[in-house]
Amino acid sequence: MTTHLKPGDRLKDRYEIVGLIGSGGMGMVYLANDTVLEGRQTAIKEIFLQPGLNDEVAQNFRKQFYKEASTLARLDHPGLPKVSDYFSNGEQDYLVMDYIPGLNLLEMANNARREAKFLDQTTVIEWIDQIANTLSYLHLQEPPVLHRDVKPANIKLTPDGRLKLVDFGLVKPLDPNDPSTLTGLQGAGSLPYAPLEQYVDHLGHTDARSDLYALGATMYHLLTGHIPASAQERFIVPEALPSPQEINPHISPNMARVILAAMAPHPRERPPSVAAWRAMIHGSDNTMPMELEPVSATSLTSSLVENWWLAGVALVMFAAALWMTFGGSS
Repeated sequence: MTTHLKPGDRLKDRYEIVGLIGSGGMGMVYLANDTVLEGRQTAIKEIFLQPGLNDEVAQNFRKQFYKEASTLARLDHPGLPKVSDYFSNGEQDYLVMDYIPGLNLLEMANNARREAKFLDQTTVIEWIDQIANTLSYLHLQEPPVLHRDVKPANIKLTPDGRLKLVDFGLVKPLDPNDPSTLTGLQGAGSLPYAPLEQYVDHLGHTDARSDLYALGATMYHLLTGHIPASAQERFIVPEALPSPQEINPHISPNMARVILAAMAPHPRERPPSVAAWRAMIHGSDNTMPMELEPVSATSLTSSLVENWWLAGVALVMFAAALWMTFGGSS
């Protein structure tokens, strides 16, 4: 059983825990004071080692942690918190990065919805611009780096108006042929924002267009105030995702099409890169190829027949949901 760190606890005889920032399936994030660099506050992510792992799997997990942490430490972009340290303490692994103050975009969206308002489209485009720039930087690394959990809650708006893409727990170098990427640090992302292929990315189907799906779903949420239907739900009920313009009439028709293009169920139906999609937002590409139009139930079905792995994932997840709903209650 994992014991949470408490205020006053020290890690590495340097980082003094102030309190808990947040928690999730992959671990905890704490606010800590750096006692070596006075006045500096850090966010420390504690990665859980999954219980019941044999020694070989646990060793591979730790190797993957150090591989991913070293990748993060080399990144340098104004849209990312700087990773300054990483280490292990017993069975726990820790990632130390800049603490980013401010509200996240989920809080901004929720505040607007409580006031029965929509966030301004121009403001949201400016936000998405910043995150698109950050993702393009990640995707242009060698090898490319995927974030894998882009969502409003993982985007912080700093007091000076800059956006930071946080929560690096799922970042990983893109190398489908490397079996070491199949360990515990890898995650499936957050359900409403994750594309289907992300759940089977060890088959080599995950690329920059997976982050693009999540970015499009994030923009959908910010402009409509509604959490988008998940990719799994859309597989079963294609009409589950209404056009964003149906919810927010202030969204322009072209902007609605651009958002849905990023959220196309199959990767090949999305724009080829975040940069290409960003150009579409700004009207640099006013023509939308037919394959980028929102797909119908018929075209989605035929596409999934051609790509059995997507259909298989959706059906397995649907069966699991039914079991949890009905079988687990008996």
